[in-house]
Amino acid sequence: MLAAFVLAMSDFLDPGDGPGQSGEFQVSPSFFLILLGLGFLIGTLGHIVKSRTLVAAGVLLIFAATVFLPIAYTVSR
Repeated sequence: MLAAFVLAMSDFLDPGDGPGQSGEFQVSPSFFLILLGLGFLIGTLGHIVKSRTLVAAGVLLIFAATVFLPIAYTVSR
């Protein structure tokens, strides 16, 4: 059943045929990726040394990189 669904949807799943980038949110994602990686590093370090403060800081950096900063940037423009 699943194979028939995937076969039927294969025309719509072409990765090169996605929507083009439009609008004014044309920012390099490198800052967000660096912030995301830093959040994972700090969170991992917090788990190693068993510091809730470092874990919370890592989680906040991850959320900032993936949710808060892109939304704030979009709203501010």
